[in-house]
Formats: sequence, C-alpha cells, structure tokens
Amino acid sequence: MTNGLHIVVNVILSLFALGFIVWMFIRSLKRSHEPAKLVVKWIGTLGVGAVVFFVALPAFVRGGGDAIFGLMVTLVMGIVMNIIWRNSIIDAIAKPFTSLYDGGDEEIEAKPYYSIAKARRNRNKPLEAIMAIREQLAKFPNDLEGVLLLANIQAEDLNDLPGAEITLNNFCNARGVPDRQVVSALTQLADWHLKKSVDVDAARAALQQIVDRFPDTEVALRARQRLAHLGGVEENLLAAHDRQAMAVPEGVNNIGLLDSTTFLQPKEIDPGKLAAAYVKQLEAHPHDSEVREKLAAVYARDFKRLDLATLELAQLINEPRYSAKQIAGWLNQLANFQVELGADAETVTATLQKIVERFPNLPAADLARRRLERVRLEIKGKQEATGVKLGVYEQNIGLKYGSPRKQ
Repeated sequence: MTNGLHIVVNVILSLFALGFIVWMFIRSLKRSHEPAKLVVKWIGTLGVGAVVFFVALPAFVRGGGDAIFGLMVTLVMGIVMNIIWRNSIIDAIAKPFTSLYDGGDEEIEAKPYYSIAKARRNRNKPLEAIMAIREQLAKFPNDLEGVLLLANIQAEDLNDLPGAEITLNNFCNARGVPDRQVVSALTQLADWHLKKSVDVDAARAALQQIVDRFPDTEVALRARQRLAHLGGVEENLLAAHDRQAMAVPEGVNNIGLLDSTTFLQPKEIDPGKLAAAYVKQLEAHPHDSEVREKLAAVYARDFKRLDLATLELAQLINEPRYSAKQIAGWLNQLANFQVELGADAETVTATLQKIVERFPNLPAADLARRRLERVRLEIKGKQEATGVKLGVYEQNIGLKYGSPRKQ
C-alpha cells in the first residue's frame, strides 16, 4: 500500500471514529436526565485520556523507573474514571431488569386526554367540559376524538346544532386532516341534521360535500346511496313528529260464519307498478344499489326476464367502487336467477367462475368452488321441481327505463 493511500485510509478511519464518538455523545446527551452533569463527565474523561496519552504512555515507552511511574499514573487515572462513571455503569447493568417494571427510557407518546372533560359532562357541567376539551385541542388541534366530543356536547347537551356544525366544518377545512376523518365528521353532521332538526336539506348538503370532495371513491358512492334515500327518510321523520289520528275501519261481523275470507287478505302490489317505481327512482338516483337489486329481483321472479335482471345486476357487478363482498353477493344472486330461469350449465358456471377468479381469498370463492362441482345437479333438481312449463310472457313488457308502455 502506498504512503498516500495509507494516509487516506487512516484519515477515513479517524473521521469515522470521531463521528461515532460525536454521535454517541449527542445520543447520550439527549437521553440523559442530567445533561449538564453528563457534559462534566465527558470533560473529565477527556482530561483523563490526555494525562494517559501525554504522561503515562511516554513513560512506558522510556522504560525503567519511568515505566513504574507510568503504571502508577495509569492506576490513578483508572480510579478517577471509576469515580466518574461507576454510577452510569451500574445503571447500564441494572437497566434491562428495571425496565421490566418502569418501562425504561421509552418515550410516552404525547396525546390528548379527555377524562376530565367526560367527567364534567357526566356531572351535567357541559360548559366546563367544553373548556377542558378546548385546552386539549389547543395542543392537538386536529384530534378527531376531541372535535367530535366538543361537537357532541354542543349538539346533544346544549342543543346548539349551528355551533356543532361550525366546529365540524372548521375541522374539515383545516390542513392536514386525514380524508377518513373528514368523512366521519361530515357523516356525523348529516346524522345530527336528520335527528335533531329534521333538516333533510342540511343533511343533503353535508353528504354532498363528501361526494364533491372525494369523487370516484367508495365513500362518495355510499354518500350517493344515502342521498338517494333521503326523501323517504324525510317522510318518516315528519310523520314521527306530526302524527295524526288514523281512522280504523270496522271489522267484519260474524267472520267465523263466512264461507271464504280471501277477500280480507291484503292485496299484492302489482309487479309492473313496483318495477316502474323502481325505474323512476333509478332515473333520479342511478347509484341506488338497493333499489337496483330489488328491480333485478322483480324482473327475474315476477316477469321471468333473465335478460333484464342480468342487465341490472351487471351494472352493480361492474362498478369497481363497491366492496368485494357486495360484488360476490350479486354474482351469486345472478347465478341463482340463472338456475331458476333455466339457463344452461355453461352460463351458470361462467358466473360462479368470476367469483373464484376475482376474489380467490374470500369465503365466497370457497362456496363458489363447491357450488361449481354440483352445478348440473342443481339445474337438474330445479327442472324436476318445476315440472310444469312456464307461461309465455310478453317480450317487451314496458319495464325498461322510460315510461312503461306495451309494444
């Protein structure tokens, strides 16, 4: 190795050693409970090292009586080092055992505590509870638990829904708030508008914020489905708040002497009218999966139209924002309709195979695999159970989107 290369290697090793020593010093200083005392110890250690290097070591090199002097100096410096570091050495040896009980030097994660606020709320002191919450939120301004607790006290205990709305909106508009927490806050706000003030328009506005802020996501899809059903919610809530006397018709006299009571049975809803109502709902709210699923069932079971039922379920199955569990359920439902309405084994097999291919790790895939083994037996059993040829229905029954009409 050349002299130049030797010098470079020594310099690199020296710098590495120096850097390691500095890192150890800084790390020890940060973790120490008495940093000033630690600095004094390091200064003393450097002094001891200087004495050994500049006094004792040269004496050893000279030999003779100087070597004995160097040995004595080294022993004295060892005693000094023992005095400086003995407590630290004892702590280092005992720490693995004491840490089992006191947790050691592991830092406690800083987080807000709302036990005082909850206790004050339980004692029916909402204003004092709000003060305690605000003290914590001053330190942790984007803490969802604290914001929801504050808004809950405002809405539930103080009947101050506008104040709760301001609290949640400020939270949702703050920087750095995770999307899922924004969704939780806006969903809670919509629930309060429906529960506290029966204000469907305000609830609709809160849910629409989810749709606008997170388009083309699963949460937006769920919000659209809730929006589709707010009309019915409004009617139910208003009916609960404004109940009117309902006239009860007089019962039939001598019902036990009648030849037949079939006229007393409730009339079934006309499937055509039901399908038309579902179609109308879907024209206004195309993301209403519940109604679309019901429409597919009406097409299949009441009108024996597998083609129309398949079109409706296909729209749900091909929507990627629905959960895997939902899509697997709709594929299973489609397979049921295919078996009931006489589809061939290849068609049913292809439908069940989609569950296995798309969701191989779901329990639904295991059920589909077992069902694939007995598809032909299932179809044969259904055919034998039917036994009677089904009637012929109109091919264009007027149930497609648009006004019902015959052709």
